[in-house]
Amino acid sequence: MDLALLERTLSERGEPAYRARQVWEWVSRGAPSYDEMTTLPKSLRSVLGEHVPFSTLELVTERESRDGTVKTLFRTHDGHPVEAVLMRYRDGRRSVCLSSQSGCPLTCTFCATGAMRFGRNLTASEILDQALHFRRLESVNHVVYMGMGEPFLNVDEVLASARHLPEIGVTPRRTTISTVGWLPGLRRFVDEVDSPIRLALSLHSADPALRSELMPVNDRYPLVDVVAECLRYVELRRRKVFVEYVMLAGVNDSPMHARALAALLDPKAFKVNLIPYNPTGVFEGSARGAIEAFKAVLDRARIPATVRLTRGRDIEAACGQLAASPRQSSEKRDPVSSTA
Repeated sequence: MDLALLERTLSERGEPAYRARQVWEWVSRGAPSYDEMTTLPKSLRSVLGEHVPFSTLELVTERESRDGTVKTLFRTHDGHPVEAVLMRYRDGRRSVCLSSQSGCPLTCTFCATGAMRFGRNLTASEILDQALHFRRLESVNHVVYMGMGEPFLNVDEVLASARHLPEIGVTPRRTTISTVGWLPGLRRFVDEVDSPIRLALSLHSADPALRSELMPVNDRYPLVDVVAECLRYVELRRRKVFVEYVMLAGVNDSPMHARALAALLDPKAFKVNLIPYNPTGVFEGSARGAIEAFKAVLDRARIPATVRLTRGRDIEAACGQLAASPRQSSEKRDPVSSTA
């Protein structure tokens, strides 16, 4: 819901200021429409239904995996694709993966989103509406900004959306922002955000040359500088940084690569998530034995590491897969360079 449009519409009608709070309280609790908002006059519900769309996003398609994961493709009012994912876990966690951009200008080679045409930054309302869509299905308690796009290229809108998450049921301690290492936004996050929001670093290789091949952003903002900024976050927030490391067969998954990663990371500051790769057509995922051998190196170096569960593989749940599918999107799949 476009909250600014909501407030403007109510103000223009001379409605009291508390009306906007009433509407938002209903929306944040998962109300499916204005019709359910019985504390509002029926005539006002009708006006809002005509002038303030209930969501800034149009649902295009939704798929549910055998493991309970739900992948949703939306479109913005101007036709840009946006993906979001609901992940259900046996321990009761309900985690939503949100997109911050339509497409991504940073062209990481293993990511389907990086092969799409970059659309634009999403507004805070468009980001929040992804979470609200799933809140209407069930309660949610975790959010990760790890979908389409680089959150720190859209830092103002990302943080504006995050401020509303507690009202949906997601505390800052259960909110994580993932970055490939976009330093200007990362520095602002470290300097300006006085909140226990978690930080994750999408790393994928400790070798600078290989990381630049996989993630061109490394040429612009070298890993050593990014890691230093992450350490500053740890010093100020007293919270570890998650390291996301996707396992690519024959590319970054050898014991040599693991030793380099262990040498780079301070075990008191970082925790590594090893991610079995959900193939998007360019690379193959590492074999289970290779992942176990990689983790064993980290274990010996006392680097905290876990192997993340693979979820939603049967519904194209990897970032960008659904939007880039020929059946769902007419977006031209050309890498583009960042102009930021």
